[in-house]
Amino acid sequence: MQVEDLKLVLKVAEFRSITQASAKLDMRAATASAAIKRVEAALGAELFVRTTRHLRLSAAGERFLPQCQQALATLEQATLALKGEHDEIEGELRVALSSDLGRNIIIPWLDELLDEYPKLSMRPHISDSNVDFYRDSVDFALRYGSPSDSNLYGFKICNVPRLLCATPEYIAEYGAPIHPDQLNQHQGLFYQLQDIINNVWEFTNGTERFKVKMQGRRASNDGDLVRRWCVAGKGLAVKSCIDISDDLLTGRVVPVMQNYPHLCAELWLICPSRQSITPAVRLVRDICREKTKAILNQLIEKGILDKQVLDN
Repeated sequence: MQVEDLKLVLKVAEFRSITQASAKLDMRAATASAAIKRVEAALGAELFVRTTRHLRLSAAGERFLPQCQQALATLEQATLALKGEHDEIEGELRVALSSDLGRNIIIPWLDELLDEYPKLSMRPHISDSNVDFYRDSVDFALRYGSPSDSNLYGFKICNVPRLLCATPEYIAEYGAPIHPDQLNQHQGLFYQLQDIINNVWEFTNGTERFKVKMQGRRASNDGDLVRRWCVAGKGLAVKSCIDISDDLLTGRVVPVMQNYPHLCAELWLICPSRQSITPAVRLVRDICREKTKAILNQLIEKGILDKQVLDN
């Protein structure tokens, strides 16, 4: 039995579909079917019960699957130990990042990785526009929102609440809104994507949703600039709590209208293919999960976020 065949068996069991599993592994369904038959022939037992519409594990498959998972995990650990920790992490990190998240959060983390792993290099693509993996020279992206294309591979990093923020000075001068109906008295600072200004903000109190069309005189396609306007006291902005975490923790800005939070987002690492998921990319994924969790814990300890945000 080949290791790749066993990995396919696990993927088929996960999706309960040969077609979906083969698509995730970038192989033809016919090739996947042949691989499963090879494994079953070697074992002398059928692992799956197939009908015209459904596929499920057989009794033999249910007994085999946990040991197969354990064996592959052991093999992967042994391979990593043989190659050595630093010898495995090499190559160029061609990553697409949004402006605020990239410049102020992710790039410093990647700089730390390059200091630790001398065989690594990076070429970040900084833009708030959505990346096109077939046009842009990037191998993976860190973006808010899960991948909409089923052909892409994604790893969720964390939940990311969006917060309505302002400076203490702005609040002292104009007051703090306590209900979405009061937002029409304030200046909004807007993010703009492809000539569409994000001036409709949505909030919830847990049972109802409130959509508010804001007024404002500042809009930009650069999220970092929107954050800078907010820190300068030019108005209210809805920002990712990760992007604006340093300003929140130092008190340069404060969350507003916390009883009516903005809808939560998710941070994802996205790859165009399975071949793009290199050991270096996995390392970036793990570092991002570790460091974003630390940021969220700091915001929770300061009372800015509820601890339920860590529930993934």
